[in-house]
Amino acid sequence: MLLSGTKTLLTISPCTVNNGKISVDGSKQKFEAMLNPAGYEHTFRLSYSKNRVLGQPGTETKYDASHPEKIVLKELILDATGAVRSNPLDVASDPVPVKDQIERLKEVVYTYLGSKHEAPIVQLKWGELLFYGRVESLKFDYTLFKPSGVPLRAKVTLTFIEYQSSEEISKEAAQESPDLTHLIEVKAGDTLPLLCYRIYQDCSYYPQVAKINNLTDFRNLTPGMKLQFPPLS
Repeated sequence: MLLSGTKTLLTISPCTVNNGKISVDGSKQKFEAMLNPAGYEHTFRLSYSKNRVLGQPGTETKYDASHPEKIVLKELILDATGAVRSNPLDVASDPVPVKDQIERLKEVVYTYLGSKHEAPIVQLKWGELLFYGRVESLKFDYTLFKPSGVPLRAKVTLTFIEYQSSEEISKEAAQESPDLTHLIEVKAGDTLPLLCYRIYQDCSYYPQVAKINNLTDFRNLTPGMKLQFPPLS
C-alpha cells in the first residue's frame, strides 16, 4: 500500500546524551521512511534463576534480571523505481538510488561514532511508537533490479536494543531490590525468616542475616530494634 505525505511516516533520528538525558540531535539529518514498515515486534524479556539444592526435588524459580527491550522493524521498503516518492508533490526529481538510501540509513543507525567505537543512539518515532536505542542488526533483501543488476528496491529488517543511561537505570532501580542494603525496624510479630522473605523472597537467608547482626537468639526479636539486610552475594 502506498502512503501519501499526509500519513505519519517512520522517522529515525540521531540523539545525544547530556547529564543522563537523551534528546534528538537537531544538528544531524534524520532518516524518514518512504514507505512505512510492514509492522514491528516489541519484545520484553525477564530471566530467572534456580538454586538447586542436593536432595531436594525442586526449587522455587526466582527473578534474576530485566533485559533491555527490543524493537524489530519488519520490511522497511527502500524504493528507486519512481513509483514511490518521499515528496508526492515533487514529480520532477529523479528517484534516489537504493544504494544511496542504504548509505543514508547506515549513517544514521550504524556508522560508528568517532573514538567511541559504538553505534549511535537513535530515536524511533512512528505513531504511538517512541523508542530510544541502538541498532543490533540490519538485513537487506534486494527484490527488484535493473537489467544491469543495479537494485531498484530493497526490504530492510532492523533490530534495535533499548538504550538507557546509567542515571536512568539508577532512578528506575526499585528501592525494595534485594541488591540494596536495607535497615529494617522490627515490629511486633516479626520473625527473622519472615523479614528475610519480605526482602529476599526467600526465608532461608535468616542464618546469614542473624550472623551479620550479631544475633545470639534470632527467635526472639524485640520490637523497635533495627536489623541490617545486606545485598545478596
